[in-house]
Parts: sequence; structure tokens; C-alpha cells
Amino acid sequence: MKYVCFMAVLDAIDWDIREPNPTSCRASIAPIAPRVLLADDQEEMLLTIATMLEEEFDIVGLAENGTEVLDLVRKRSPDVLVLDIFMPVMNGMETATSLRASGCPVKVLFLTVIDDSDFVQSAVSMGALGYVLKPHLATDLIPAIRAVLQGRLYVSPCMHWS
Repeated sequence: MKYVCFMAVLDAIDWDIREPNPTSCRASIAPIAPRVLLADDQEEMLLTIATMLEEEFDIVGLAENGTEVLDLVRKRSPDVLVLDIFMPVMNGMETATSLRASGCPVKVLFLTVIDDSDFVQSAVSMGALGYVLKPHLATDLIPAIRAVLQGRLYVSPCMHWS
């Protein structure tokens, strides 16, 4: 009798044994997008850059000055900071110096209009790994971010610096 009751219970269970659906697992195996924080005092520039990068990178914040950058870096822990040099309140060079002094591990990439080898040298000496000219944004920024993420130096190829 016990055997018959047990069989009745087994028959009542809805056995749904199927192969896993590979599309339902994609989210769990997708690579994690690198986290990027953008800083520029021109809102239009920030939105242009964010739109350009959003398919490949996780844009974790937009800042319009150096003090906003310091706050967002602390709160959002980006992998890369794309930083304009000339911003109000605290410029990009001061911001990068402050981040380095605090021991922050974020990788810094300057995006600027300043085509000057002295600025490149200053940026590199303070620990920046990237220097991209805004007029070359469309061709240089994504390769620069990839290089910086790998710990490699990237300077817009049109720049002549030593």
C-alpha cells in the first residue's frame, strides 16, 4: 500500500525536465562593462561622449567640475575617468593630482583641446595614462579607453611629444 501511495505522489508532481535555455543564461555570462566617469564643463560635450561610449562602457556618472568628480569617484568607483583639463571650481590637473594623492586607483584619461606637448608631459608625470584631443574624439577616445584599461599609455597619434 505504501508503494502505491508513493507512486501517486510522484505522478502528481509536475516534472519539468528540459535543457536549459541558452538565451536565459546570457545575462549571467555577459562580460562586465568597464565603468567610466565623464567630466567636462560643457553639458553638450558630456552627452555626446556618453552617447558615443554607452554601448561598450558603463557610464557611471557625469561631472561638470573637479569637486563633483572627486565626489562621484568616491561614490561610484569608476575604472576610468575621462577628464577635461579646463573646468570651473577645480580644473582637471588639480583633480587628477588630488586623486593620486589620496591613493585612488582610477585610471585617468584627459580629453582636451590643448595640443601642447608640455601638457601631455605634465599629465603623464601626474599618472594619467591617456591624452586625447577633442577634435579627434571620434577616432581616438574608444581606443584610448581600451589602452588605459590595460595600463598602457595612449596619446592622440596626431600629437608630437617627447
